[in-house]
Amino acid sequence: MSQASENRALLVRLAVGAIAMFGFGFALVPFYEKICEVAGINDIGRRDDAVVNTQVDTTRTVTIEFDTNLHDLAWQFRPLQRSVTVHPGELVQVAFEVVNNRDYAVAGQAIPSYGPRIAGAHVRKLDCFCFSRQTLEARERRVMPVVFVVDADLPGDVNTMTLSYTFFEVAGTQADVAAGRGGAG
Repeated sequence: MSQASENRALLVRLAVGAIAMFGFGFALVPFYEKICEVAGINDIGRRDDAVVNTQVDTTRTVTIEFDTNLHDLAWQFRPLQRSVTVHPGELVQVAFEVVNNRDYAVAGQAIPSYGPRIAGAHVRKLDCFCFSRQTLEARERRVMPVVFVVDADLPGDVNTMTLSYTFFEVAGTQADVAAGRGGAG
């Protein structure tokens, strides 16, 4: 056999091999989908609305009541909703409104409390105005969010809880204003 015919035979074998590999690549897609379906992983055929958060306990509800208090602070402070009913494990967002009635900036800090007491161990706050000091300018009105989740392991006998916030004036705010240094930041 001549060198030219050997080269042609090798070229044909390589071309057939390349075509076979190309075809195998296309065959892998349905094969991969079937393996994933059987194994229950990477279910690319599942619709988005079929996704269910298994951390939410849809078999029970908890009513959360909101309470607001002020301690020696000339502000108005109220929840925009008096209560919400949620499923344990569900992400909840509520808002509170605060108004500084003074003619100068005032800083305050909110302290949360819970009733019944055991409820506090089962509330996970993701965002809260109580995490930091709030400084309101003269006559300023602000809406502040609270984002939280009630743990699904909340005892079953707790069907109602109260989330209460008390705002305290941060010490030194009036002294700063009187001295001409402006409000606390």
